[in-house]
Amino acid sequence: MAQARTEFAAALNQIASEKGVETEVVLDAIRQAALAAYKKDLALRNEIIPENFEEFTSKVDPSTGEISIFDGEKNVTPPGFARIAASIAKQVIMQKLNEAERGAILTEYESKIGAVISGGIQRQEGNTYFVDLGRAEGVLPPSEQVHTEIYHVNQRLKFLVKEIREDGRGSEVVVSRSDPALVKALFALEVPEIQSGAVEIQVIAREAGSRTKLAAKSSQDGVDPVGSLVGQKGVRVQAVMGELGEEKIDIISYSDDPARFIASALSPAKDIQVSLNEENKVATVTVPQSQLSLAIGKGGQNVRLAAKLTGWKIDIIGAEEPELEVVEPAKEEVVEEIARQADGLKQEVKEAEENAATPEEKKEAEEAGEVLEKAVEEEKPADEEKKLEEALEESK
Repeated sequence: MAQARTEFAAALNQIASEKGVETEVVLDAIRQAALAAYKKDLALRNEIIPENFEEFTSKVDPSTGEISIFDGEKNVTPPGFARIAASIAKQVIMQKLNEAERGAILTEYESKIGAVISGGIQRQEGNTYFVDLGRAEGVLPPSEQVHTEIYHVNQRLKFLVKEIREDGRGSEVVVSRSDPALVKALFALEVPEIQSGAVEIQVIAREAGSRTKLAAKSSQDGVDPVGSLVGQKGVRVQAVMGELGEEKIDIISYSDDPARFIASALSPAKDIQVSLNEENKVATVTVPQSQLSLAIGKGGQNVRLAAKLTGWKIDIIGAEEPELEVVEPAKEEVVEEIARQADGLKQEVKEAEENAATPEEKKEAEEAGEVLEKAVEEEKPADEEKKLEEALEESK
């Protein structure tokens, strides 16, 4: 008898240990299986099942494994029932244990919701991938995939444990590669300041596979939230980006001032002016023309992510560039300069006429005088002066 007690207790503990469930759960499975076996035995013997059968109970001796059936306080266990119960209840017991094991696993992963877990792609069914998480199998549905990523069997990746979801087959662990919370959880692994609570990521906007913007704040004086996430020489942010493929990450400081927060969210654009319509939660942002393309981003991505990050509708307009002022001399100054040059040239023409030795030279000097008169009338001293000088040169 001592041998039987020891063997049953050892087997009970082994099953509970291997399945990762409490001993009482195993005993409860045996009790339920015993009642099911008793009911089936009554049917096989063509006996009427009592109307109060739901009130029947079973007891299992944890030392010997002996099973007894009770109607209230009355022991109604039929002779030889232990042998019958053992053969009939085996399948039911295993089913209960498997359910208990699955329940324990789901409870374990339920505590990991929002955390990062490593896993390997196990198989593909349609557009859905199944991931080996160790004790459980994760499901990566199309809605949680990154459209730029290509998955293949045996590929190991980091996933976000998103939820425990009920479906027709029972409960399943849903994992994600596209959820913004994955970025937050990856930073939590890399940044001690997040683990200590000195730095917190307040909000994230993500277009998975392309770009993420996040805002962080510090609860401790002297701790730079952006520098903490970036790390020395960018080592921390690069580690996170290494898990996300080609995805870029913009990190800014969070601010309770909406205008300041919006201006920061539109980085790398600079020299930003923000006007707020708080009633409609619309921000009108004015940026220099040279910064307009940066503020909007390729395909509007930068302003789109900034709007998601801040929770404001953002309208961007380019500031008008100031016209360059061309400083010209006053008209009076131009006229005076023309007159001064004309007086000097007239004197030269007069001297040329007086000194003409031949009729041809005198004619050329007269033509030079006509050019001078034309220059004064049209106020084009530069061009006409050149012509005049050429004429005078020829007359000499």
